[in-house]
Amino acid sequence: MRTRDLGIVIGEHPTGPNNAITDVAGVLVGHTTLDDAGPPHVHTGVSVVVPHRDIWTEPVFAGSHRLNGSGEMTGLQWIQESGELTSAIGITNTHSVGVVRDALVAAQVAVRGEGVYWSLPVVGETYDGLLSDINGFHVRTEHVEAALSAAADGPVAEGNVGGGTGMICHGFKGGIGTASRVTDTAAGPYTVGVLVQANHGRRERLRINGIAVGERIGPDAVPLPDVPAHYEPGSGSIIVVVATDAPLLPHQCNRLAQRAALAVARVGGTGEQYSGDLMLAFSTANRGIPPYSWDENADTARPEVAVRMVAPQLMTRLFDLTIEATEEAIVNAMVAATTMTGRNGLTVHALDHDLLRTALDLQESR
Repeated sequence: MRTRDLGIVIGEHPTGPNNAITDVAGVLVGHTTLDDAGPPHVHTGVSVVVPHRDIWTEPVFAGSHRLNGSGEMTGLQWIQESGELTSAIGITNTHSVGVVRDALVAAQVAVRGEGVYWSLPVVGETYDGLLSDINGFHVRTEHVEAALSAAADGPVAEGNVGGGTGMICHGFKGGIGTASRVTDTAAGPYTVGVLVQANHGRRERLRINGIAVGERIGPDAVPLPDVPAHYEPGSGSIIVVVATDAPLLPHQCNRLAQRAALAVARVGGTGEQYSGDLMLAFSTANRGIPPYSWDENADTARPEVAVRMVAPQLMTRLFDLTIEATEEAIVNAMVAATTMTGRNGLTVHALDHDLLRTALDLQESR
């Protein structure tokens, strides 16, 4: 079940055929889900976003943004320095970042072989320790390998899957969500796709299409999770990955990532003190960037690389697409998720579809 299956339309621009990040040609998504009632309770996993199949040897331009920094996304320093994304993107739980990063390094070595180069893969995280045995270190190398092997285009699984398995969003069950938007230009259509791992926000602040859904579906209608007393409401995190086939340079990717943060705010997130709200944007359009190496003479036969960029006047439209797709991806994560009981008997309830439609003044379920 997805947001549009309930008759809820967010924004005004059309979606791609799958309404997913994979509508950007070449982008692949894979999940490995670990879901075991135990004991111990294991509700975790890993998701990967592959910008294109040759990403290990052919970087793409990228940029990032930090709304609030109580979180981790590895590899950002090199992206900020070089403007290049040189790896698949991993998303997992907070205490599994290291093993996922190491597995992505190994995946690159398997493709490039031994040589004088380095690997700085991108791995983002959100905390699933309320529902899952996060200190059991259940995500292992083979799970990353399985997610990479399963990475595909087409429809993307959402909700309690992959890295999003044990996540909570605005007091409802959260997880993975995705969406896309398309616009026509004189140069042809451009697509923006977004994937989120949503584990953030407070119930009372939740807004969908500007309507105070979190106030209308209060704890009396859908109970809030009985989290430990010292756990600050709104703690958690959100990872947002934005992909586009519009030809963007790194500074333009930075600007797209920044606008994704506006969507988090529109749905009700405020970048709370203990929320890690990190955004990454990349463009698949400028291909042919040579792989990096310590060898300064590695590509002297081709000392220049021709690149393209979107005209500044079109950036506003791409901002709109990014905001709409990010909004819908967050809502899709909640709509697709199902109720889960995890550690210490903690139950996190799904966002009830009929209550959501009623809150939005929609007439009948579909």
